[in-house]
Amino acid sequence: MSGQSDKASIGAKLFAAVQFPLPHHLLSRLVHWLTRRSLGPAHRGAIRAFTWAFKVDLGEAAQHDPGAYQSFNDFFTRALAPGARPLADPLYPLLSPVDGRISQLGKITNKRLYQAKGHDFSLAQLLGSQELARGFANGKFATIYLAPHNYHRIHMPARGRLVSMHFIPGRLFSVNAATVSNVPRLFARNERVACLFEGDHGPFAMVLVGALFVGSIETTWAGEITPGGGRQPANWDYPATDPGVIDLARGEEMGRFNMGSTVILLDSDVAGGWRADLGPGSALRMGEALSLPAQPNASQ
Repeated sequence: MSGQSDKASIGAKLFAAVQFPLPHHLLSRLVHWLTRRSLGPAHRGAIRAFTWAFKVDLGEAAQHDPGAYQSFNDFFTRALAPGARPLADPLYPLLSPVDGRISQLGKITNKRLYQAKGHDFSLAQLLGSQELARGFANGKFATIYLAPHNYHRIHMPARGRLVSMHFIPGRLFSVNAATVSNVPRLFARNERVACLFEGDHGPFAMVLVGALFVGSIETTWAGEITPGGGRQPANWDYPATDPGVIDLARGEEMGRFNMGSTVILLDSDVAGGWRADLGPGSALRMGEALSLPAQPNASQ
């Protein structure tokens, strides 16, 4: 068993190492272009092969017929049928925003987030700002990986008013387990979009991390932010006094990846801890309870 483990470890290191010289953005733009083409039998065949290989359940999708999708990306970002993801009881302050598996979750310690054995990164590196990091310094985080076969729309973990959005440029390493274990500060190196909200239980943030072949991140209010985000950071503020204030309901769609990637949920910790039965490798479905139930107000 140790021999197999050693081989797997060497393979993971090699997989991570070969990514460093790759033209991440060029490759991702090619995939972006190709997956949006309507290629008739070619893209329909690719959808059927993907559905079979990854056991995708189209029975829960709004469109059951794989031949009805106009492109591979149309299939990849498919909507779910009504009722396919019921929301957990409102007693739970935070829901899983996506279908996926937990990479890591826990407390933010010394303003740093744990990535994998031997690797962590700072809040300020992740958010691109010391000022933004202060609001979550004593909070908690959950890093959730979306595999290629997962449902790829991103939903609100709680009701929230959008306060600001931040584009942080970077590379586009893969975000699978092999790369996460071997590329230091991976989530703080990759291109990402951080969305900060004010919720009923305090501030929270959704960090949408790009990845190799995932050069496209979009939100429901701003559309496609990447590709085309450029090499410089960009910031957008959304004042509460703005007549077009963006206030999203619990479970409402807020964005999507146009291939698999990772979401990091940051919470100011006002909403309490994470469920004790969750840990690295735990599977989640969008709308499932992520946090412990809220404690009743002692003054009531």
